[in-house]
Amino acid sequence: MNFSELFKLSGLLGRFSPDGRCLASCMQYRLAVRDAGSLQILQLYTCLDQIQYIEWSSDSLFILCAMYKRGIVQVWSLEQPDWHCKIDEGSAGLVASCWSPDGRHILNTTEFHLRITVWSLCTKSVSYIKYPKACQQGIAFTKDGRYMAVAERRDCKDFISIFVCSDWQLLRHFDTETQDLFGIEWAPNGCVLAVWDTCLEYKILLYSLDGRLLSAYRAYEWSLGIKSVAWSPSSQFLAIGSYDEKVRILNHVTWKKITEFEHPATVMNTKTIVYKEVEKSPSIETERLSFPPTRALASSLFSTQSKYDISEVPLSLHYVKPAADRANPKMGIGMLAFSPDNCFLATKNDNIPNAVWIWDIQKLKLFVVLEQLCAIQCFQWDPRQPRLAVCTGNSNVYLWSPAGCVSVQVPVEGDFPIVSLSWHSSGDSMVLLSKDNFCVCYLEREEV
Repeated sequence: MNFSELFKLSGLLGRFSPDGRCLASCMQYRLAVRDAGSLQILQLYTCLDQIQYIEWSSDSLFILCAMYKRGIVQVWSLEQPDWHCKIDEGSAGLVASCWSPDGRHILNTTEFHLRITVWSLCTKSVSYIKYPKACQQGIAFTKDGRYMAVAERRDCKDFISIFVCSDWQLLRHFDTETQDLFGIEWAPNGCVLAVWDTCLEYKILLYSLDGRLLSAYRAYEWSLGIKSVAWSPSSQFLAIGSYDEKVRILNHVTWKKITEFEHPATVMNTKTIVYKEVEKSPSIETERLSFPPTRALASSLFSTQSKYDISEVPLSLHYVKPAADRANPKMGIGMLAFSPDNCFLATKNDNIPNAVWIWDIQKLKLFVVLEQLCAIQCFQWDPRQPRLAVCTGNSNVYLWSPAGCVSVQVPVEGDFPIVSLSWHSSGDSMVLLSKDNFCVCYLEREEV
């Protein structure tokens, strides 16, 4: 495993392009586009204000930079560096911006969610979608890029509009049986749209492309409900993470629950492998000590090395009792992700912030628990194989695969607290992000 040097970064804005050739990163109002292999700067663009969001177009030819404070989006072309585009929403303001799947239209959501404006880069035409709902996940595109679903709110009622992305014509418009819709998500095959309610009401609804209600699922009432939702890549399973510290799996035939995964504070099953992170200080032979010690020796004297031990089961995990009198309590299943081959599901229970749970989807049972020394900040699956990368806000990156588990320290001077990471589309490298810096980690195919 090799690491690049550290580069400056702001706003955690570092993204590989979809074709894997480039890496874009922001520093205040500057956008640098680097070669993903050599990390040489290919283009340097200067925006009008501090960049708050970036996104590549699907064909990797354009990149948008959103400056929400100024209500402006700037678009840059990699093929024609002299070409540029500025979209100013003016007094309407701007709270969100994204590409359409064709990479030639930009969707801007104005302040107070008054409308979504669809700007065409080709024809310079403008379309408007009224009454978009102010919710966590209100726009969803099918994976093939043909359809877009938008959550809307009119006359104190929730609606879904489905548009054809080729000409932005309205295909279907229907109301949903939700109190206060919170999010929407297409199945990867584009046949089913999952719609879930606010956390005050446990309800998830499944609609077909023509707006028919296929099924409604409710696990319980009178308690905080759904916190996270994830489709399996095959569209066969829908995983629902709830505030009651359980994940429920629905199947795609009857849309009924086939199992639920509990996340107790004590791991009881002796067949579950528990990898526990431990820190060890390296032992130094006193004969080698020279005073003052050399710089390399001094750094190894005081640094601790992280490694994994396999723990005896049953094992009690570090449990945090949530504050009951606060909004958005730190409890329940906050993170969910299926592996690309559908074999595993990784979850995090916010009550047990230092643990990642990995479930075997073929056997529908707990397979592995990783217990870290610090709280999990982010995890993400390798897009090509069942390999999970984890970061916990320190300078280590952790990798798990069915073959085992490894902890690697990024060899940099000073502090590099990794709070986010993102895989390259090939699975051969990933970008590691802290609040002020980023570096690229290069992996061998056979590692782990």
